[in-house]
Amino acid sequence: MSNTIHTWKNISLLEEQVALPNNKTVTHTTIKHPGASVILPVTSDGKIVLINQFRPSLKKWLLELPAGTIEQDELPLDCAKRELEEETGFSANEFISLGQVTPLAGFCDEIQYLFVAKELMNTNRFNCDDDEVIEVITLSMDELEARIIEGTITDAKTIACLSKAKLCNSI
Repeated sequence: MSNTIHTWKNISLLEEQVALPNNKTVTHTTIKHPGASVILPVTSDGKIVLINQFRPSLKKWLLELPAGTIEQDELPLDCAKRELEEETGFSANEFISLGQVTPLAGFCDEIQYLFVAKELMNTNRFNCDDDEVIEVITLSMDELEARIIEGTITDAKTIACLSKAKLCNSI
């Protein structure tokens, strides 16, 4: 038995009875999320395109990779292509899939699909959502890593996608 407590856009807060592997049943609250795509855009000279986005939930700006929620019946790659263009004004000829991460498994079922985007073309077709305030920023790899080390970049999906791309020799 489950109970939807609240719905916003295509995200819901759900309370349900869950049977655990130890034969106990607990009431668990989960944020139901359709998933998201995260994109690491790399320019021809090896720089990384990021966005500086105001995040209302934190009431501050976050420097992060472009990303967005997967729409109904949308494939993660199609979401990555759409979000890259909407948030940065770039499209890409090459997308490399890096797999997925589970960012908030304690209370959310979101899966984030990670991509590297190469062979960028500036289309200038920005189309941000009404609740998005975004500035596009380009950093060298050294600048990006320095900002992670110093704590200026704290966004988990950005750090995870960069780490996975480096481990997979995709950048």
